[in-house]
Amino acid sequence: MADRDDVCVLLPAYNEAETIESVIEGFHEQGFDNVLVVDGGSTDDTYELAEAAGARVVEQSGDGKGQAIREAVRIYIEVPYVLMADADETYLAGDADRMLEPLFEGRAEHVIGDRFADMKPDAMTRLNQVGNRLINGAFSLIHGHDYADILSGYRAFTRESFLRLSLSAEGFGIETEMAVECVKHGVRTVVVPITYLPRPDESETNLRPVRDGGLIIVTLYQMAKTNNPLFYFGSVGVSTIGIGGLLGIYVLYDWFVNGISHNVIATVGGIAVVLGIQLLMFGVLSDMIVTVNREQTQQLEEIANRLSNERQPTQQSEIDGETDTPASPNNRQN
Repeated sequence: MADRDDVCVLLPAYNEAETIESVIEGFHEQGFDNVLVVDGGSTDDTYELAEAAGARVVEQSGDGKGQAIREAVRIYIEVPYVLMADADETYLAGDADRMLEPLFEGRAEHVIGDRFADMKPDAMTRLNQVGNRLINGAFSLIHGHDYADILSGYRAFTRESFLRLSLSAEGFGIETEMAVECVKHGVRTVVVPITYLPRPDESETNLRPVRDGGLIIVTLYQMAKTNNPLFYFGSVGVSTIGIGGLLGIYVLYDWFVNGISHNVIATVGGIAVVLGIQLLMFGVLSDMIVTVNREQTQQLEEIANRLSNERQPTQQSEIDGETDTPASPNNRQN
């Protein structure tokens, strides 16, 4: 049975001197000795304070939260489980057991903490709440799964499942990308309720709501190209058909009412309709290919796991046999 020794608490941090000590101490009090802080080149005392609080601290080689998380998991973390949180004191270390339970029980490979389940007053501005709801709704529509709070920074996952994900986001888009990749690769994901607290008054956020929200929406749509091509190409196709249809209606109206023909506009409208239909057909074909590929990948993974499970008892039997076999007279020492 897994325990706290198998878990690394990962805290990406940038200029979090006001809160980093209390966050680390909170996880230590919960029994987590392995706390890794990845510092993004802070200009305050984040690095020194984190070390003084008993955490292992490394400075990331690049920029952005996404790069910090990828570097930490791939290079600095060796234990099988990762508990990731922000260093701004908005998450409770006391929720750690709730986050890790689905992993330890084998029910999930990736766990997302739902901030909306218990969001304290002033923890999130009205604008951010609306933006989060829109982004979660878009994710559910585009990728077909409701993860409740895909932007949550409180995550727990197996290191093995993380390494299966194809991640490239540098900044705050990493949470969105992880959610999309979990759907794409069939990573078993569970959502659990957590408490979300307001940032301390002296702590400044690194989030830029409008800009980062826009980038997240764009990321969601771009990633639909390989995860849900029917939506990606279909939405463009339907829009193109709609534009062509509107142009056609305008041409017909002006011709019947005023006797004026618009040959160029009619041609453009016709091309738009044909292009839209082709995009829809391409989206359907792409969706079929993605579905077949996903099924084949899952079957190959099941076969690989089955062979691995069958090989382990055989190898153990061979080891036991070698141990029990008495040494031959020629091999005995005098």
